[in-house]
Amino acid sequence: MVSQLLFAAFSNRTDAIALAREAGRQLGEDGITSSLHLLDVDATPDVDASTVVVSLGGDGTFLKSARLAHGLGARVLAVNLGRLGFLLNVPSDEVVADAKSALAGDVVVDRLALSISVSGSSVEEFALNEVVVERAHAGHMVRLKTYVDDDEYLTYSADGVMVATPTGSTGYNFSAGGPVVEATLPVMILTPVAPHFTIDRSIVVADDKVIRLVAEDKPAVIVADGRDIGSLRVGQFVEVRKSPMPVRVVATRSFDLATRLHEGLREGHA
Repeated sequence: MVSQLLFAAFSNRTDAIALAREAGRQLGEDGITSSLHLLDVDATPDVDASTVVVSLGGDGTFLKSARLAHGLGARVLAVNLGRLGFLLNVPSDEVVADAKSALAGDVVVDRLALSISVSGSSVEEFALNEVVVERAHAGHMVRLKTYVDDDEYLTYSADGVMVATPTGSTGYNFSAGGPVVEATLPVMILTPVAPHFTIDRSIVVADDKVIRLVAEDKPAVIVADGRDIGSLRVGQFVEVRKSPMPVRVVATRSFDLATRLHEGLREGHA
């Protein structure tokens, strides 16, 4: 039987596993079925588009849960068990109440996701926060030529260049000096990482564009949401575009930009 709720956690998070079991027990008393999926175990959970995936952990847990939910067309509910969570807005002591609200049809916010493809490959990858094309070896820079649709933009000699979503704007993009962007804006953010003798400002483009990053002089690696997803040989390129399917995030409470700044960034004290 397909579970109505899928609690998702890593196997080393004993607190998350204990919370999932206790919440599952309480929900079961109301006839709500649930199951626990360990994100670092290779297994396919028995869920579908009607399931709510409940992420129990920090931002890393949420990113992996969002990837799972996105592939199924399911909704994802972000519970914060970490010290700092830019993407999470449900406290752990309210997981049962918020899970019930999600199943009852609470508001769902669509978050822009990225579809990533590499020249010469038919495989498409996914990112919710960002994809980065970066140097393959420490101590070296990589030279990357950028295009938006068919228009040539800047060529960067840098540690790397990233394409971030509004959701990911408070992550690596922010650390690299990129702008914080309202999560519902239909844009993608092109941000260089430690550029050398070139413009170090971000470029923000509409989400219907296709961004292409070409490895000009050295091999590069491709990292999506912290996952190494491949590499580029000299002359190869990666294309980044808006995924046709968004990540469906359950909004059981307000989590606007002001909240993200005050509660996540702690006004400079994070």
